[in-house]
Amino acid sequence: MQQGRGPWSRRLDSSSWWRGAAAVLAGALPALAFPAPSLWWLAYVALVPWMLLARSAGSPRRAALDGWLGGLGFMLAVHHWLVPSLNVFTVVIAALLGVLWAPWGWLLHRLLRGVPTPGRAAAALVAVASGWLMVELVRSWQGLGGPWGLLGSSQWQVVPALRLASVGGVWLVSLLVVAVNTGIVLLVVARGARTAATAGLVAAVAATGAAWAWAPRPQSDGEVRVAVVQPGIIEGPGHRFDREEELTRQLAGRGVDLVVWGESSVGFDLAGRPDLARRLAALSRAVDADILVNVDARRPATGAEGDTSQGIYKSSVLIGPDGPTGDRYDKMRLVPFGEYIPARSLLGWATSVGKAAGEDRRRGTRQVVMDVRHGGEELRVGPLVCFESAFPDMTRQLTRDGARLLLAQSSTSSFQHSWAPPQHASLAALRAAETGRPMVHATLTGVSAVYGPDGERAGPWLPASASAARVYTAPTAHGDTLYVRFGDWPVHAAVAALAVLAAAEAFRLLRRSAVPLPRGRFARTVRAWRARRAR
Repeated sequence: MQQGRGPWSRRLDSSSWWRGAAAVLAGALPALAFPAPSLWWLAYVALVPWMLLARSAGSPRRAALDGWLGGLGFMLAVHHWLVPSLNVFTVVIAALLGVLWAPWGWLLHRLLRGVPTPGRAAAALVAVASGWLMVELVRSWQGLGGPWGLLGSSQWQVVPALRLASVGGVWLVSLLVVAVNTGIVLLVVARGARTAATAGLVAAVAATGAAWAWAPRPQSDGEVRVAVVQPGIIEGPGHRFDREEELTRQLAGRGVDLVVWGESSVGFDLAGRPDLARRLAALSRAVDADILVNVDARRPATGAEGDTSQGIYKSSVLIGPDGPTGDRYDKMRLVPFGEYIPARSLLGWATSVGKAAGEDRRRGTRQVVMDVRHGGEELRVGPLVCFESAFPDMTRQLTRDGARLLLAQSSTSSFQHSWAPPQHASLAALRAAETGRPMVHATLTGVSAVYGPDGERAGPWLPASASAARVYTAPTAHGDTLYVRFGDWPVHAAVAALAVLAAAEAFRLLRRSAVPLPRGRFARTVRAWRARRAR
């Protein structure tokens, strides 16, 4: 019998079905740390059952299976609101992405099985968290669904975690959360390694305290008044435009600097509907502020030779008192199955089992920073569209390009009464803290929110049930956070840590497989010398 395994784990081994179900449930547990439940404190212990299960596996292969099934449970729980749109395909996607956690399960078994020594415990504190980060990095690729549900983003309302995000982004917060879970597992199972586990937990607390005390903070230099227009669910682009126009007129005389409409707020190409462009220009004059709308419509070809721009785009368009200013941003990162079908020739059947995109949207080619009128001066703003607010590299690039205010235009009409709207609104808090810039999350339907440059709320959320216009006052700031300066350095550190661990493991295997010395006095002398060195 393997050392360190109790009767509970042996009973699970006797029934692979029950063990598999336990792995799925253990993997799903961390989802409760995200909105809507927002049990943020649970994140620091939520991985413990999953870790204990993988370490108790009878073989590395069984541990990898526990990792895969736990990953399936995690992905399904965090994205369960996709079921009405993708139906059974949601489970298929979760199962495919869950495979990414199979190596992590193997790593848990390798480092935590039995009774870990102090050295193995110290390695586990670093390697287990680094391995989790590699999983998050790979699945953050836009083609695999993007960085939705990163474990660190569950800490969006914890002020010390937001300060940590300003140092190393959401990646550093994820590292901290997984390291704390690993330390707790070691305290439970490794009596001889409790000193190392305690030292690791103390180091995590010290790092957070150091970030709180010494991390540079952007300096406040003013404020901006932003109005968010959220019409709610209204059938038909014409009726929706009328409601948005009505809500915007209510902002006249309230001293707003910018009005932001949600994603797909204009369902017509403005070049083909000059009447709508004139109405928007009149609105801008009435409220004495620029208006950022989002056009979701088919763009006609220009007629120029070689023109390939025809198709449906989602575009942020800035409207001034004279109409469109010429500033336009075309959404670059599209939602898989929502706005395009990956490998449509093979997976096009997904449209028959859910609400997958019937026609692929077109992509933009570059990010754009726009100049908005602000008290007689210009305020540089960086727009994003919906899903893109989940990508920390995009807001970091906009900040480096000079944006003083970050904007995300969104719509969660397909998931109105689920966990999706609050999950989405919470992401802007991390992006604001990472960059040291205020961020606006304006929705057509869903939850609208505004955060200051420290990631804290600049006012109450506008709930999913609202059909209203609300004005928020957010401080502006200048200066760069450490994350803006140095980027995804926690990811590089995690790669380096795993490379060192792999090199040590390879060296150990080479020594074990070395050809034994021949018998005789010389061999005995060498073995005695090796024994003295080992002591």
